[in-house]
Parts: sequence; structure tokens; C-alpha cells
Amino acid sequence: MNLTLKVWRQKDAKSPGKFETYEARNISTHASFLEMLDVVNEDLISKGIEPIHFESDCREGICGTCSMVIDGLPHGGQPGTTVCQLHMRYFQEGQVVTIEPWRAKPFPVVRDLIVDRSSFDRIIQAGGYISVRTGGTPDANALPVPKQNADLAMDAAQCIGCGACVAACRNASGMLFMSAKMGHLSYLPQGQAERSRRALAMVRQHDSEGFGNCTNQYECEAACPKEISVAYIARMNRDYALASAKEMAGVE
Repeated sequence: MNLTLKVWRQKDAKSPGKFETYEARNISTHASFLEMLDVVNEDLISKGIEPIHFESDCREGICGTCSMVIDGLPHGGQPGTTVCQLHMRYFQEGQVVTIEPWRAKPFPVVRDLIVDRSSFDRIIQAGGYISVRTGGTPDANALPVPKQNADLAMDAAQCIGCGACVAACRNASGMLFMSAKMGHLSYLPQGQAERSRRALAMVRQHDSEGFGNCTNQYECEAACPKEISVAYIARMNRDYALASAKEMAGVE
């Protein structure tokens, strides 16, 4: 398979970027999209051209680092699929493929297709604490958890923090990511003690990072490689409203 790639090249966040055109030749339809980029980079290096900079780690759809927009769609648009799981059989011979980084103010470009997503880390850090030492690890069955709650918590915990929800949202909102991180704790008994403080701290950090608000267009759910539901955003908004009311009333 032969393709034409239009790739966004940018030295750093302060430098202007532009699209460069490269040819991808003799690509196996069984290769992943990242493996295709590896082949292209090997060719570029052999010609003395700076390779395309992109992130990857696990290449198993777990870590979320392989984040890029392909033909206008985060992760390429295949349902429940990260870029590293996207195979070349979904493309056509001779197709022109446009590749660019996440486009969001809170995700400044580091280089080419790599963006700085440390804003997500700061959101987690804002709410990721415990106020009371709980001692050693308790027995797994010491705290009964209804199966429905356990399932919903695990569904939320699937979030890999890739940022596709932000890239897809017209407002660059990180609310699907944030609600998933909050949701997997709020469904479990261990997460109740800090539930209100967590909601306040994480939402305020989210807003201070420059992410926009949710306007219920559902692009985030459609782009999420783990297919996390926007229902978690509704639950997060409810938690935040209750926590704000308690704060105003001076109630812990």
C-alpha cells in the first residue's frame, strides 16, 4: 500500500508550524498506523531528514500516549480504537492522510505531533489525595460494593487520559476525562470521605488550566477510545453543585 502523508511539523510551542508532505511506500495492510510512521521515519532518517516526532509507549491501547488527529478525527475515528491499534487496512491505496496534533490551548505543542498534557496530571493531583491514613491494605471483601456500582466504577477507570475528548470538543473541554477520574472513586465507599472536596478541587483546577465547559455535543464520547459515557459528566456536575452548596453553607 502506498499513501501520501500531510504531517504537521512544528519545532516547539513558540515556533510557527506547517504541513509537510511525505510518501509512505510499500506499507503492509497488517501494520498499525504507528508502525507505518516508523517505516516513514526510517526512510526520512536514511535521507538525512529530521524524523516525524510522535509519542508512543505500550502500543496496546492502554497508555494513551499515541495521541494525534488523523483526517480531522482524534485517533483516526475508529470506535474504541487508539492510534496504535488503528491498522492500515482501514485506509485506501493512494489515499492522502492528514496528521496533526491535539488542538487545544491547555495542550501546548512540544514538537510536531507531541503535546504537553501535564494539565491533566495537575487536575488529578488536585483531587488525588486522602485526608486520613487508613493503614494497610484491607481485605478485598471487607467493604461490600454493589455489583452495579463496581461495574460503573470500572467503566470510568478505563480512562487512559489520552485527551481525545479535549481534541474533539469545540470548547476544548476536559470534562469527560475529569468526570471519569472522579466517577471511578465516587461509586466506591473508599471515595466518599473526600468526595465533595475532590469535586471542588478538580473542577477548579480544570477551569484554571484553560479547558472549556461542556455544551452537550457528545463529541467527547464519540472520540473516546474507551467509549466512556457522558453520563459521568452529569454525575460530576451534580457532585460539584452539591459540594458548592455545602461550601457556601459552611458544611463539611
